[in-house]
Amino acid sequence: MTEGNFVDYVKVHVTSGNGGKGSTHLRREKFVAKGGPDGGDGGRGGHVIVQGKKNHWTLLHYKYQRHFKGGHGEHGGKQRSTGANGADVYLEVPLGTVVRDTQTNQQLFEITEDGEEKIIVEGGLGGRGNWHFKSAVNQTPRYAQQGLPGVEKQITLELKVLADVGLVGFPNAGKSTLLSVITSAKPKIADYEFTTLKPNLGIVEYRDFKSFVVADIPGIIEGAAEGKGLGHYFLRHIERNAILLFLVPADSKDITEEYTILLNELRRYNPELLDKQRLLAISKCDLLDDELMQEMNTLLKAELQGVNFIFISSVAQKGIQQLKDKLWVLLND
Repeated sequence: MTEGNFVDYVKVHVTSGNGGKGSTHLRREKFVAKGGPDGGDGGRGGHVIVQGKKNHWTLLHYKYQRHFKGGHGEHGGKQRSTGANGADVYLEVPLGTVVRDTQTNQQLFEITEDGEEKIIVEGGLGGRGNWHFKSAVNQTPRYAQQGLPGVEKQITLELKVLADVGLVGFPNAGKSTLLSVITSAKPKIADYEFTTLKPNLGIVEYRDFKSFVVADIPGIIEGAAEGKGLGHYFLRHIERNAILLFLVPADSKDITEEYTILLNELRRYNPELLDKQRLLAISKCDLLDDELMQEMNTLLKAELQGVNFIFISSVAQKGIQQLKDKLWVLLND
């Protein structure tokens, strides 16, 4: 899937159907001149329903169609026959989609399971037919209820990528390169910042036909938690990852400082993100000789007390299998 086809945020206008009118029919048959009221109820209007689909990975299908409307309920008929309900409209979304009220930004619900259904707006109720209103005083009511109108709402569909491992790092830290090495994904790779503007997913093949999913999250910059750059659009994808794999390049001016900045951005955006399992990978270690790597290893152990880290090189294929092993252990811990 190309970057332009990954849509993870759309605003949609939904309207449920109107309820059908109740019937004012009076029974008339041969030899029955005044049979009394027998008008049926109107059918309800169609709902607009969000449905989870595991084979959807993006909201691309809502990029150009933004208006959805349920069918109107049919009017009641004679012999107390109820009108047909209006057709329901289903919005199929990927798992991990959050639905919000656009005006209030309130989260309405979240779709996390295949086949899960939630009604956004309910169809209007059908009106009652005139037979409901007969009484000893009024035996032939010639009136019935109108159906209730449908409901309009503006909603926002927001996809948060579901993956086992999320790659977290500054722009140009080597996340896309790592994803291309450990999976069959082919993300855009270039020597400039913000090459990745949309999350990329890849499946890592592990031993004994086991596998797990890795998401390449667009690079985070300092101030992302306050919305700097496209911080909020990037950070929300991290919320659905079981493990956070931090990538800091070996040629960084201060590895500990970069790691701390990344942690602070996550804490300011959502403190619960720090409860996830974490692993720090020092990328581009092919730039270091053995002596320098040993010195850096000793220094980082002292500075990053208790932080689990590993040296890797995507280009030179160093530490890649060890990285997979560590991630697998964390996933099954």
